[in-house]
Amino acid sequence: MSENTEAKKVTTHTLQMMKTSGEKITMLTAYDYSFAKLIDSAGIDVILVGDSASNVMAGHETTLPITLDQMIYHASSVIRGISRCLVVVDLPFGSYQSNSDIALASAIRIMKESGGHSIKLEGGEEVLDSIKKIVSAGIPVMGHLGLTPQSIYKFGTYTVRAKETDEANKLRKDAKLLEEAGCFAIVLEKIPAVLAKEVSKSISIPTIGIGAGGDCDGQVLVMHDMLGINTEFKPRFLRQYLNIHDQATKAVQQYIQDVKSNDFPNVHEQY
Repeated sequence: MSENTEAKKVTTHTLQMMKTSGEKITMLTAYDYSFAKLIDSAGIDVILVGDSASNVMAGHETTLPITLDQMIYHASSVIRGISRCLVVVDLPFGSYQSNSDIALASAIRIMKESGGHSIKLEGGEEVLDSIKKIVSAGIPVMGHLGLTPQSIYKFGTYTVRAKETDEANKLRKDAKLLEEAGCFAIVLEKIPAVLAKEVSKSISIPTIGIGAGGDCDGQVLVMHDMLGINTEFKPRFLRQYLNIHDQATKAVQQYIQDVKSNDFPNVHEQY
């Protein structure tokens, strides 16, 4: 077990020291008390309360429908389950894009009402004012570049981003701008591994990759994908560590069979 795993609390400073020392940062999503408790006790560095809750918890096609109130509910549940890791909470679509005052108000609500440790928002130069205002209020901000799912209708597809020169150059510039604005880390989603490596080396703050190769300073996956709860989503970057879908299905079917056949409960399972 590493020194950072044994540390009492993971903070933004911890992540910075991990980048400096070359220790990889681990991040997973969680949306409720029970899984947050499990993931935290397993030794994860960061839990992201992602707006992916819109997909995996609520069944929406995109991340767009989830509200600030719903994000605060999920974040509050996660915070009650953890004792060690850093918790990052996504600002949902519509809660920060229109102006920096609304962005700050949304971030303050998340911090005050959920107890979360930091927030994450998508975008580069276009959200700089919001990032600066939130950071100046003392709230840590994680950036998010590359494939930004809240902009899915602009992109029209979930394909790899920044393959073309112009978009790659914008991403390079945005990463530096986010660092200068005070972000403590940046998620790089679904961009070429070579570009992710270059960006990770060009900035002093940690990068967390998802579909961005092994040279980022850390990695993040959606818990429902890596545990095999959700079986529909199988991109190249996903490594599935369990198949809970099949195991849980078999368990439920066995329970149904046992109840129907009067095998459950037996004499040892009653009072």
